[in-house]
Amino acid sequence: VQLQASGGGLVQAGGSLRLSCAVSGLTFGNSAIAWFRQAPGKEREGVACIVSDNDDTVYSDSVKGRFTIASDNAKNTVSLQMNSLKPEDTADYYCAAEYGPSCSDYGDRMYYWGKGTQVTVSS
Repeated sequence: VQLQASGGGLVQAGGSLRLSCAVSGLTFGNSAIAWFRQAPGKEREGVACIVSDNDDTVYSDSVKGRFTIASDNAKNTVSLQMNSLKPEDTADYYCAAEYGPSCSDYGDRMYYWGKGTQVTVSS
């Protein structure tokens, strides 16, 4: 299983970025694909999760209403559209995956991880 995150960069507060995660090696539609982030000196935080076959989606309270996770089954990719970005969104963002058609407790059970992409939001 391989996951490759891309799309990070530097943006001003209030701006937008779109991250993408390319997934290979697992049954895409029936797996939970999630985004996490980790800021320097802080614990890793689950941001959002999706299962494309049943549209199960979960967001953390810190991003709800600003971020949107979506899947493209034809391309085996999961995107994270990030709007109204804040300096506190600055972090390395990772995508992760686990077999099983549910985002329940996704923060504790992701098994496959990709390398991160850095997001920096300036004030």
